[in-house]
Amino acid sequence: MKQQPFDFAVFGATPLAQLLAGLLANVHGRKVLLVGQGQARYRLLRGIDLSVAPMTRPESWAMLAQGVPETAKLVSRIGGRGATGRVDPIMFASGKLHTEALSHIRNMAVGFGLAAETISPSLLGEGRQGIILRDAIRINRPSLESGLERWLEREGVRQVAAHKVAIAANGEAEVVAGDQTFGATQAVLADDDAIMSWLPVRQWPTLLRRQNGTSILTTSTKPMAASLMLELDTASVLSQQAEGGIAAFGPGDMAGFSTHLQTLLGRDQQVEQAGQTRFQALATTDGAPAFGRAAGIGADIVAGLGFIGAFLAPALARWIAGSASPSEARWFEARLVNRVAKGAPVDEYAPGRQGEPA
Repeated sequence: MKQQPFDFAVFGATPLAQLLAGLLANVHGRKVLLVGQGQARYRLLRGIDLSVAPMTRPESWAMLAQGVPETAKLVSRIGGRGATGRVDPIMFASGKLHTEALSHIRNMAVGFGLAAETISPSLLGEGRQGIILRDAIRINRPSLESGLERWLEREGVRQVAAHKVAIAANGEAEVVAGDQTFGATQAVLADDDAIMSWLPVRQWPTLLRRQNGTSILTTSTKPMAASLMLELDTASVLSQQAEGGIAAFGPGDMAGFSTHLQTLLGRDQQVEQAGQTRFQALATTDGAPAFGRAAGIGADIVAGLGFIGAFLAPALARWIAGSASPSEARWFEARLVNRVAKGAPVDEYAPGRQGEPA
């Protein structure tokens, strides 16, 4: 049975995708179909939502500074007190390029009013340098997801799990779920899995590339120097769990990442794995995020935002709905997914950059 068309079909399972769908419906009055459901409650860590990131461009820090208070208030309203928490993440590096970037990141953070301090190398291991960023906000995905389901339903967002999707060259989408078929005027592919699953090959931007990744959960270990640690050399993320184990993810195959994790935790520790999985993610060739219609006319793409995606959801919803502020519009439009090298440079520092063209 064919349903009445929606204005947008938002594809994705991350907080960014879910918040974007709800905001397009609630704030901007659009009829929205959300294709995908939250997965944080039953799979290993593959991403985090954090109000700081290893960025070096001041205009991106400015966008983030504007977006954090608005998003934090929204997330707390949707998911309650447990949906966000305060954390003091450590970013560390050992290679020359990455330690230089680390110093620049610290200067950017301080310039935008954040407390960012260098830390003693004795806490990190020989040859490593690090900074600690005080009082960052981290979204608790499992806690937020239960509230998101209720919020999306309240805002009139129709949520489905699709088994067949067709996205036309002009961006229109047809979604088959069970015995129902849904149409939408514009598809918005709002996370990596959605892009890799549903974007037609003919619409693939040359800017995107695939990366192999691994996620590992360990049994209890010695406490880390901070509850959240980000290694810039390889883009590895380590998160201390309440029960004492560590959830870690980063690029590479299972064997390589497992060996690297053991190195990061220290060879003197006996680390036992409680779970592991492989996954794929997307990156851009210049390290900057990418937005806008594939080939200029196709599905809307949202890629390369890393940790900060959820905190830019309100601004992204305004831009897609055509009501962004001038500064927001300039930032997004400089980072279109079909951008070319001769345009204004938006290259961003990209931790652990590697991968192959998608």
